[in-house]
Amino acid sequence: MKDNIQYKKILKQLKSLSNPEAVAGMAKFGINLKNTYGVSIPQLRKIAKEIGKNHNLAQQLWKSRVHEARILASYIEEPRKITEAQLEKWVKDFDSWDVCDQVCGLFEETPYAFQKAIDWSSRKEEFVKRAAFALIAGLAVHDKKASDEQFMQFFPIIKQEVTNDRNFVKKSINWALRNIGKRNKTLNKKAIEIAREIKRMDSKTAKWIASDALRELSSKTIQKRLK
Repeated sequence: MKDNIQYKKILKQLKSLSNPEAVAGMAKFGINLKNTYGVSIPQLRKIAKEIGKNHNLAQQLWKSRVHEARILASYIEEPRKITEAQLEKWVKDFDSWDVCDQVCGLFEETPYAFQKAIDWSSRKEEFVKRAAFALIAGLAVHDKKASDEQFMQFFPIIKQEVTNDRNFVKKSINWALRNIGKRNKTLNKKAIEIAREIKRMDSKTAKWIASDALRELSSKTIQKRLK
């Protein structure tokens, strides 16, 4: 009962923060505007901080189908209570790259993250496939305990998918490759090697992914930081 009251209050609060100008701006970045109010990420993080972690409320917010409510749900969800079934259910609901990327920040904290990155990389749905590479990109930055071998396993997957020319997919593959390559010197060397192999492929998309990654990974800034 308490969660229901809070749920309705939050949806009312999100609606009160509607910003038509922000929604118009979101369209320029390819964000799905269905059920969208234009509430900023800083505002959502502030609301999440006031709410605190709440698994049941997160479930309700997700079911609302409201764009910002789903992002908020990922901020207040309790990682230890997430099941594999929930991961599969939520990932199928992804309909915008920003929701995908924000929610993958939550998925990283579950014990299923590495396996789901592998599983979802072969899926056909655009945002499920993006979720795979968003997970890889996030894990490369945030999982300090993971081994080099755990990231090496993603290189064949990246090579397999680099010809996918869907905008939100190719950008996430590029993101994943760059983040792995910025993790440490060993992975940087291997990522550069893989990028050079990709660049030789007869694919405009593959060449773009590789060239952009090589530009950053071979840069003086990155090389100096990894020494």
